[in-house]
Amino acid sequence: MLTVWGRKTSSNVQALMWCIGELGLTYRRHDVGHRYGGTDTPEFLTMNPNGTIPVLVDEDDRPIWETGAILRYLAARYGSPSIWPAVPADRAKIDMWAEWARLNIALAFTGPVFGATVRTAPSDIDWPVVRRAIGDLSRALDIAEARLARSDFLCGDVITLADIQFGHILFCYFDIGIERRPHPSIHAYYERLSQRPAFREHVMVCYDELRAFVRPIYLSSRYSAATAART
Repeated sequence: MLTVWGRKTSSNVQALMWCIGELGLTYRRHDVGHRYGGTDTPEFLTMNPNGTIPVLVDEDDRPIWETGAILRYLAARYGSPSIWPAVPADRAKIDMWAEWARLNIALAFTGPVFGATVRTAPSDIDWPVVRRAIGDLSRALDIAEARLARSDFLCGDVITLADIQFGHILFCYFDIGIERRPHPSIHAYYERLSQRPAFREHVMVCYDELRAFVRPIYLSSRYSAATAART
């Protein structure tokens, strides 16, 4: 039994839960972070001194934090060779695209675009800054567009960890009210992902609780906008 700490509206938790769903693993998940609090308790900080989500515990093993590390652990322990190959060179290819997606797509979207619009009061949105961030993101998406024009997934014809690191932001990316440059291959890719049961269950999640007009039910003395962006 896997135990996950992290709210379902966290993009990092969504990536983890999508992976768990694709692998068909049994789990229990605790809502922690943002409006639910709990990341600054002594118990949580013992598991993850950074106070961020997600955190995973597999049976009685030690806690694992940092989403990429958790995903690689799960894929190595429970995944098939297609999602995480045993051959180092083949694995490095997938890891390369997974890291690219994390650094160039997920980080470029989650704070600069999603956080700056959905998680910001409408009167405080700095649209010129947001549009520049969308432009930066679009140029990175051009790389994925070219890649997905040649294959169904980032690293070939089957889903891998690279797709989980890349694809988990696409529901919010296509759902929020922003102007997007056309990327037809990415849109078709998103449509394929949206047919996967694990993606629909764990990624296509209502995020209204994150909107700036929703009053949090929890606010600790350590909570801040910076903490919100990381959780």
